[in-house]
Amino acid sequence: MLELAARLRTLPREGLASALGTREFDRSNIRDLFDLAEVLLAQDSVDHALSRLDRPHLAVLAVAATLAAPDTSTTIDAIGEELARLEASDRLRAAAPQLVADLADRLLVVVGDDEHPGRVHVAHAISARLLPRIGDDLPGLAELAGPAPAVLEAVDAVDRTLLARRGADAAYATIAATAELISAVGTQPARELAKGGLSLPDSKRIAEVTGVPLEEVPALMHRAVEAGLVVRDGAYWLESDAGAEWAMRSPAGRWIRLAEAWRDRIPPTLRELVARRTENLSASAFRDDVRWLYPAGGRWLEDGLERVVGEAEALGLAVGGEPSDAARTVLAGHLDEAAEQLTARFPRQVEQVYLQHDLSVVSPGPLEPALDARLRGFADVEGRDLASSYRVSAASVNRGLAAGETADSIRGFLRSISLTGMPQPLDYLIAEAARRFGAVRVAAADPSDAPARSTIRSDDATLVHTLEVDQSLSSLALRRAGDHRILSRFPPDVVFWALSDAKYPVAAEDADGNILRLRRHRLAAAPAPAPRTDPIADLLDKLFAEADGPANEQAWLARQLEAAARAKETLVVTVHMPGGQTADYLLAPASVANGRLRARDRKADIERTLPLSAIAAVGPVPTDGD
Repeated sequence: MLELAARLRTLPREGLASALGTREFDRSNIRDLFDLAEVLLAQDSVDHALSRLDRPHLAVLAVAATLAAPDTSTTIDAIGEELARLEASDRLRAAAPQLVADLADRLLVVVGDDEHPGRVHVAHAISARLLPRIGDDLPGLAELAGPAPAVLEAVDAVDRTLLARRGADAAYATIAATAELISAVGTQPARELAKGGLSLPDSKRIAEVTGVPLEEVPALMHRAVEAGLVVRDGAYWLESDAGAEWAMRSPAGRWIRLAEAWRDRIPPTLRELVARRTENLSASAFRDDVRWLYPAGGRWLEDGLERVVGEAEALGLAVGGEPSDAARTVLAGHLDEAAEQLTARFPRQVEQVYLQHDLSVVSPGPLEPALDARLRGFADVEGRDLASSYRVSAASVNRGLAAGETADSIRGFLRSISLTGMPQPLDYLIAEAARRFGAVRVAAADPSDAPARSTIRSDDATLVHTLEVDQSLSSLALRRAGDHRILSRFPPDVVFWALSDAKYPVAAEDADGNILRLRRHRLAAAPAPAPRTDPIADLLDKLFAEADGPANEQAWLARQLEAAARAKETLVVTVHMPGGQTADYLLAPASVANGRLRARDRKADIERTLPLSAIAAVGPVPTDGD
């Protein structure tokens, strides 16, 4: 423990925070770095860390612990020699120094300083949890250090054509639902609860527009977050710039981004293991590769496998737990090839629609993204199956006009994509909506109207009265201010969209009465997460407070000696002698009290009592290689 505590003391705050971020430990009752070292060497913390080590790291740690068993220390050179004796691969032997450095970054070993380069210390607490398992529930040293097992030619009893077809169906459904999610949060941001997760109203809204069950909304949202398609802005989730760009991509481009995010969560070593398989990848083979790579895995590994496979199913990379051919292709890094395999079975996109006399718009297939985005600007989506349907209404046309469309631009666009011309009822609706557009105007309130922030006006007094008594607008707290004017304490954009949703012919205007073009679609360029407490930062604040000064040096010395006494360790104690010289003693501390150390001198075989003020330094007993 002394070695680890000393190592913790030398780390800068950023380095210590990074190292602690790789470990699980009990943060309660930690007063100083010795307490921290103690909890890091506790059984639960060590077991958790060992279970997360992949095979190369675990092999090097096991070799180091075996070599260090007599005195807890070895060297990098000795580790390399032992790996060679075990006939480890050239790749593992070459990587050994970096693997040791990685283990040091995880606080599982302590590497030597400038005075002892190449020295590797493995705490007894770590060796005691690892070595008894070697050859028991973990592979032996030679097997741990050995190469991946040979790939046997499998007998594939799975109908790969059926897998590919069902996988393509699942992948298409996922990108379609993701597109609807992005559109939904772009139009109306979704609120994140303080305890985590979306609010229930927003979850229900997203479930309705995406067509997925309510319980699957969190997974859909998580997938979009992982791909960077939506980002947090305060307490709300919005569409990101990347999400807006993604929505304009081809189906293959959309799928590739989601597949990249999935692949990036899989360790590169595992990708290499899977890529070596040239035959069809099976579910059992994939699980075998994962368990081979993480031999100490345990429950977390099984749970992680379920999540990875579940995500793979959503992307068409697995069906019923059985990986498709595209899964191995993705893990090998050939995303374009995998996308080509899947999207070849996607429904064909179309560029023309049927305009109906009942004011509906029917697309005989998935509408090309840019056309779909334009149509949604002045029509509401009704059906999201392969044959999508939209409906044009006075309110939806008003929404388009508010965003900058005109009656002529709407007619021109519809005629350009119509297979059936322009039905007369639709043409009349557009003309009538354009005529009534702006019958209600919303603007910023004059300062003299404070605390009101918005003013609503109309030349039609009857319409003003209707607004005043409309119960669906009660949340706006409308207040009559004359025959043709109403005030609200809410901002103009909030009032505008509330009136638009209530299907009033509303327009926004500036102080001079000029029409303003508003778009409800909001983008968040970068995530701005709500502040969260960082338990590691809080711990380090406490540990680094008043860390310097003579008093702390004395306390540090006392804690080192107390820890050695508890662990019954022998130390090299450097003592100030008369004349300014120092002398080294090989002491086994027994107790520290009243500013004095009582210890057994291992060489002289006598008991010594020394004032702490006379002790210059303490350190571990050097090994033969030091």
